[in-house]
Amino acid sequence: MAKLFEEIDSRESPIGEISLRRRRIPAIGERDIFEIKLGDEFLMSSLFVAAEEALADVALARLERDALTVVVGGLGLGYTAAAALRDRRIETLVVVEYLEPVIRWHREEKIPLGTKLNADARCYFRQGNFFKLAAEPAGLVPEQGQVDAVLLDIDHSPEAFLHGDNASFYTQRGLSALAQQLRPGGVFALWSTDAPDPAFSDLLGRVFTEVQADVVRFFNPFQNNEAVNTVYSGLSAS
Repeated sequence: MAKLFEEIDSRESPIGEISLRRRRIPAIGERDIFEIKLGDEFLMSSLFVAAEEALADVALARLERDALTVVVGGLGLGYTAAAALRDRRIETLVVVEYLEPVIRWHREEKIPLGTKLNADARCYFRQGNFFKLAAEPAGLVPEQGQVDAVLLDIDHSPEAFLHGDNASFYTQRGLSALAQQLRPGGVFALWSTDAPDPAFSDLLGRVFTEVQADVVRFFNPFQNNEAVNTVYSGLSAS
């Protein structure tokens, strides 16, 4: 019989202790739930992945071109990256992750999707601070310069940050710097745990065109109700 709880690994990081855990919750069935925590804060759970997958699906559906180079900001448990790789148009997927232990867990396949990501030759992990790289000219993928899509899932929302330094990205200046790394007609997409915020959509509209705020709904068994997340997306100027 599988253990109901196991801490698989725990490491120090520049922003605190980060841990990978596995648990079973009998009330929701006999399956393993993987979690990543930063201190006492939950960063990711494999129990809720609809929005992480929708981030890739919504963004890539907006591109009408082939031979794609895509950047994912934030590796987590790998669901956004794995969903993106379902699109055969992708030639290169670069996943930028700040926390080295998260990349290590995937490479060592302690996280289930690590096996799939490691086996796909299109997928590359890059350790680095996404927000600093986004502010540098061609910082995300220097060898290519501009890319077709950037999918961001790091902070909880444009107003709830894992670190206060991230706040400068969610400004017209920060988003404009990121937009310079997109090819004409490329897409920027962002996950948020909150319902759509018209003020943030307006901000995106100052930098990108055809801005959308797609609502992702899924059932939360702990609260016994429907949860709402948002995927924002916009296109760079042609």
